[in-house]
Amino acid sequence: MHEELVDHLTRSTQLHRGEALRVIQDVLAYFDETTEAFVRRRHRELQGQGLVNTEIFERIAADLRYRAVAPPELTLRQLRRVVYG
Repeated sequence: MHEELVDHLTRSTQLHRGEALRVIQDVLAYFDETTEAFVRRRHRELQGQGLVNTEIFERIAADLRYRAVAPPELTLRQLRRVVYG
């Protein structure tokens, strides 16, 4: 799986082959998260930082633009529906 990338990481960093593979798997798992799961997770994280929903949903909308595979742009109302149903 992703042998060229593993080879590249072992050549360009001090990572051993097993470490490089684990890093790749972690990154892929991070970007494999669905939009809905990402929105819920970020909402919990930002709520835990003391932000209010107005700030939270603005921040999530901005964060979504920078995902590896950008989902369709969601309105603030759509974001709220992902979290609260």
